[in-house]
Formats: sequence, C-alpha cells, structure tokens
Amino acid sequence: MPPSARTAAAIPHLRLWARIVLGLLGLILMALGGATAWFGGLLVWEGGSWYYLLAGLGLLIAGVAQVAGLTRLSVPVQACVLLATMLWSFWEIWGKGFLPGWGADFGARIGVIAALFFLSALVAAAGTPRPLRAPGLLRLTAGATVAAGLVAIGLIAFYWERTVGPSDLAEIAPRPVPEGLNGPGDWPAHAGSAHGHAFTPASQITPQNVARLTEVWRVQTGDLPPNDRVYYSAQNTPILVDGRLFTCTPSNQVLALDPATGQVLWRFDPGVDPRHMESLFSAACRTVAHYTLPGATGPCAARVHVAVVDGRLYGLDAASGAVCEDFGENGIVDLTIGMGIQETGLASSTSGPALVGDALIVGQQVSDNQRRDAPSGVVRAYDAATGDLLWAWDALRQGQAQEPLAEGEVYPRGTPNVWNVISGDPQAGLVYVGTGNSANDHWGGTRTSEEDRFTSAVVAIDLETGETVWDFATVIHDLWDYDIGAQPVVGDVTVAGQTTRAVIQATKTGSLFVFDAATGEPLTDIRMTPAPQGALPGDWVSEAQPQSVHYANISGLPGPEPEELDARHAFGMTPLDAVMCRLEFQRMRYEGMYTPPTDDPGGMLLFPGTIGGPNWGGIGLDRDRNIVISNHSRLPNKVVMVPRDQVADLPVGMGGARPDQEVAPHYFSPYGVDRPIWLSVLDVPCIAPPWGFIVATDLDNGQIVWQKPLGTGFDTGPLALPTYLKLPIGTANIGGPLVTATGLTFVAASQDNWLRAYETETGRLLWQGRLPAGGQASPMSYQIDGRQYVVITATGHERLMTEPGDYIVAFALEE
Repeated sequence: MPPSARTAAAIPHLRLWARIVLGLLGLILMALGGATAWFGGLLVWEGGSWYYLLAGLGLLIAGVAQVAGLTRLSVPVQACVLLATMLWSFWEIWGKGFLPGWGADFGARIGVIAALFFLSALVAAAGTPRPLRAPGLLRLTAGATVAAGLVAIGLIAFYWERTVGPSDLAEIAPRPVPEGLNGPGDWPAHAGSAHGHAFTPASQITPQNVARLTEVWRVQTGDLPPNDRVYYSAQNTPILVDGRLFTCTPSNQVLALDPATGQVLWRFDPGVDPRHMESLFSAACRTVAHYTLPGATGPCAARVHVAVVDGRLYGLDAASGAVCEDFGENGIVDLTIGMGIQETGLASSTSGPALVGDALIVGQQVSDNQRRDAPSGVVRAYDAATGDLLWAWDALRQGQAQEPLAEGEVYPRGTPNVWNVISGDPQAGLVYVGTGNSANDHWGGTRTSEEDRFTSAVVAIDLETGETVWDFATVIHDLWDYDIGAQPVVGDVTVAGQTTRAVIQATKTGSLFVFDAATGEPLTDIRMTPAPQGALPGDWVSEAQPQSVHYANISGLPGPEPEELDARHAFGMTPLDAVMCRLEFQRMRYEGMYTPPTDDPGGMLLFPGTIGGPNWGGIGLDRDRNIVISNHSRLPNKVVMVPRDQVADLPVGMGGARPDQEVAPHYFSPYGVDRPIWLSVLDVPCIAPPWGFIVATDLDNGQIVWQKPLGTGFDTGPLALPTYLKLPIGTANIGGPLVTATGLTFVAASQDNWLRAYETETGRLLWQGRLPAGGQASPMSYQIDGRQYVVITATGHERLMTEPGDYIVAFALEE
C-alpha cells in the first residue's frame, strides 16, 4: 500500500480517537465549569468577585459544545476564558503587590484552564480530516503551545532556587568570645549558651569555602513513632560539652556521640509508655542540660539532665549514661509533685531544662485547649547538684516563689505556662522566660488580671529568689494563641546607636521587642495600635495592642506594618478549589491581626496563624554584624468557636483523648474550638505563596537587610505529594537558624529536606545539603580537632507532613 493510501486509511481512526479525547476533555470542562460557576454564584451572592461565575459559565459552555462536537465553538470560547483569566490574574496580582514568587500564583490561576485549552486545540487540529484546510487553527495552536511552553520554562528557570559562587565580601575577624557565651569548641546549651544567640565563633567554614561542605557522618537513633496516635517531631539541637555530643529523641532517650565520627558512646532509655505522648501536639525533646559539679571527680562529676514526658527529671553520668543516684530520689526528680495532672502527658517539659548558673530551670507545655482547670504553668528551679526545689514562679503566686505548698495543695490551675526554651544571664542573676496563655486559648472570660499581666509576656525572674524583676505583656488579654514561642535572646547590642545589655524578643505577631535586660525598659518605640472589637459574650478584647515599630513586622510579608489579607490573596491550584477558598474568606470574620473569635458558622480568620510568625526555633544574633536572622511561617488558621451544647468531645483527663477529638473541647468555657490551618481541598494553603520567609534585620537602624522565601515544594506539594521542583515558593517552617562569625546563616526548618547556607550580609544562597528526612530543628556547630562541623537533627515533623526519620547528620569541609 503506497504511503498516501496508508495516510488516507489512518485518518478515520485519527478522527475517532480525536472525538473520544475531545469528548472526555469536554466532560472535564463541563464538570469544572459547572462546579466553578455554582460556587462562583454563591460568592457573588456573598458580595464577592464575579470572575468565577463568568469563567465557570464559559468553561461549561465550552464543555457542552465540545461534547456535542462543536469544536469550532468550544476552542474559541476556551481561548476567551484563558485570555480573560490572564488579564484578571495580572490585575489582582498587581493590585495586592507583586509578592515574591508571584509567578506561582499566576501559574496556578491560569494553569488548568490553559492546559485544557491547549489540549483541546491540539487534538482538534490533529483530528481535522484535511489538515491543510485548517492551517490557521493548526498554526495558532502550535504557536500558542510553544509560546506557553517557553513562558513556563522561562518562569521556572527564573525562579529556580540555585546557589551562587563564593562571596567576594571581605572577611570580618571574629571578636573575642564574651564571658558566658560558647566558644568555637563547645555548644553547651540549645542555642549555644543560656543567652540564646544561636551563634558560633568557629571560623573554619566561610562564605568562600562553604560550597565544599559535604556530609561526613550520620546516625540513626532508632526512635520512630510507636503508633499512629503519637506525632513525632524531635526538634532537638544537640549540645557539645567536654568533647561529647549529647542529644535526646522524641521519647526522651538520651545519646552521647563522638562529635568527630557520630559513634554512639552510650544510650539511656527511660522507657516512656506511648500513651503518655498522645496528649502532645508533637512529641519532642528540644534539649538536654549539662552540669559539672564544682571540684567533683569520678562518676557523676559531670551530668546530663533530661526531662521525660511522664514527669521524671533525670540526672545521668555524662561519661557512662548511668543514673546518678544522688540526684533527687535515686536519680530522679518528680516534676508531677504539686501539679495535680489529671492525666499523664497533659503537662510536660518538651523544651527540657535550662541550666542557668547552678540551677536547672524547668518550664512545661500544657496541652492546648483541653480544659480551663489544666495543670499550672508554674516555672520551677532545682539545684543542679542535688535536685532540691529552689523556687517556683507562677502568675498567681507572686511574692511566694520560695514558699512551699501546703499539704495537698497544688500550684494554681490553668495559669500561663512557659513551653519554649528558657534563657538566662548567670552573671546578672536573671532568668528570662516567654510565657504562653492561660488554659483555653480563645476564650478568656474567667481569667484574672494577674493572669492577663503574665500572658504572652516577657518576664525577668530573679535567679536566687524566683521573684519577678520586670515583665511586659506583648499581647493584652490574648485570645489568639499568640503565646511567645521564640527563646528570649540576651546580649550587648547596638540599638539606635547606643550599645546596651538587652533582651530581644521575637513574637508570633511579628514584632521584635528590645528591652533593657536589667530594668525591662523598652529600648525602641512601641506603639499601641487600635484593635478590632466585638468579643464573645462574657469576654472582652483590648482597644489597642502593643506593636514594635522600630523594626519591620515579620509575621506575614515582612514590612513596616503587619500584613493584612483581602480576597485577592485567596489561592487554589484549580479554579474550583480557589473559588471555594475565596468563598470561605468571604464568609469568615477578618479585620486584621486581632480579629476577635466568633461563634458565627463561617468562623474567624487567624493571621498570623497559631504557628506564627517566629516560633520555638527562635532567632539568630550575629553579634559581630549586629544583624538578627529570623525565619517564620505565613499561614492562617480558620478558627470556629463551637457552642458547648454542640461539642461531643471530652477533654484529656475526663475520658477524652487528643487524637480522637474532632473539636478541641476547651472545657469549662462556653465553647469548644476548631482551628485547622486554612487549607484547600487539595491540602494546599488557601492564601497565595510565599508561605514562609527568612529575614535579616539590622538591629541598630531597624531596617530589613534582606528577605526571601524559605523552602520549596520539592518534597511536599499538593496532597502532600512531592513536586521535585526547586521553586522557592516559601513553606511553613519550624526550627531556627545558626549564625556563624564568618558571615554564614544555616537553616533547614522548611517542608523540603534541605539544609541551606546563606550569606548573612546579603542573603545569597551559597550552599544546599540534602537531608534524609525533614529538618524541623535548629542546627548547631563546633570546631574540634581542627575541623568545624555543622550538625542537625533530621526526624521530620508529622504535623507538617514532612519526611519522617530518626537521623542526626553532620557536615564538614572536604578534607
């Protein structure tokens, strides 16, 4: 058969397949268009944009025409919808400001519509019985497809995250290490020292050679989630003392490692029952403490202390891991004494003990929104040598820190707790804590004035007496769970041209507050900003809230004022989930950061969300360059207050279990609460990216030095599926930075499995190291035997849906 005959015979088959494919595409268009038009009509009814109704009707008409074989009508209608969508998308993106990575927003708005149009046009052109009679359609389709492909490739190439060459900035000679701070060969506390700088003076790894960094060892701890009712996230930063690394796992196992090889030297397992971890948002062990008894030698002269979720505080021999019998009772201090914990795990120390001078300072997290009569938020100090209780600070026991409890008495219930890492200044004799909320985050009708004083507050406590020296509430009568997550940072810093001993506090609301460390006097301007009104019956909201205005706000899009959302920020991967998110926004109450909770069915938009803004990973202080490095998430929550008679779930301690609760019971208040992260039906945030940032701020003049999205969708995309695209859209991030004297900032934290190194002064990405699991922890560094290491825990974060694991990974320069 000659070629021309074979071609003629093949045309009917080609036409048949073209009709089938066009019919299937038409059905997709009908379904997408009809659903979009339906929700678009509801949106118009609610007073929202007309775009989705009109675009949905256009897609529906095109789908019906395509199923009926009217391709000459369907393809032009789709082209018109696509063109209108492109113009509308640019208009909205321009109107809200071209956010970093706005190409992802634009691509999501037009992507599905463009794909359906190009497929329909290509199939229609290929299935035309006499192609030469339809050269216009064929050429138009081919040209449009090529153009779209080039635009897509160009956008991807432009936004692709890449490292750059070595720095050409002059190196700054490291300054002498001030008293009380970590040196290049040690890292004795969670953030390097009790001062919380997250800074190392180790100087071998520089911006000029960091590209040569490579993995040199990794350790697997063997501690993985015991069941699907316990959510793991180790969040641990190892400490280095006397030439050994000490770390703890989510179930509070303690390991001692050789810092040069990662070899496990000993392991201690307290044998935690998994059910004790069910009440935790995430099972975590952020740090252990190390203490050396003055003048002691032999076993237990140096000790490692770990707080266990079931209320045990251990003293372990740093050399062998054996229990030190002379600490507490048989090596254990019982942290449950005086707590009246209704069920084990409802209150526990996930941040671990902080060593300040000769005292172990222990705070605790109390499981959110279970019950108003939850265990106390008391902070206690114990003698690091003996385990004896020195004092107990609580919002409702002011002036009584050293008074023992009476027989059968418990610490005041439901008071503000300190769940994050605690700081201190042994030389000044002060402990610095950032507090949370009274029990039940979103209704405060029964809180006392003393509780409000110490809610979401920075508090300086006398190390010897346990009494309050000064305090500052960063949120007044907090109804938004804007508790302080970041560790307070203590140091000599230059602010507004004057060098002062200061406390720097980053908050979930995005403020950087700076106080005189001794007196609490604000060193930069704080403005009382008017706040929305309209609390639930029996509750109240403050008319104004404090905001630090010397520095840019770092809760959403970094800028002079806190970012406020509007309908143009609504986002989706398709027109359907986008309009559903937009409809939810239209129905929610939202008047800015301090919008009061509501029992309206649409709920309240909480932005920043419950994870902030800066969270427990804290900030890094480059004390040589006077720069603060912070990373934060940009995710809202949808908060719905559910009337008590509609809440079936019981709290922990009354028969309820956190993994089974559909609504947080918020017991002994008029409401339960449901507050998920505001996600679409595709498990993608309902606001356009970036969803996370890293920011450098000049402490002296308050200006942003640089900012950029942190994280890509490489490992976690829609429906928690990897995209394998390194486009820096910014993701939720948990964990903090490490800053080096040589001008590097290391950070993981994001929802992809990378440890990154940025140039601290410019923000240039100089290196990326692949991690075997999610790096939701803060890295640390030290120099030993002439070699500098950067170490990070990589265990993932089940709540953030990152890759789980049980790894500790070390990087160093190639030898």
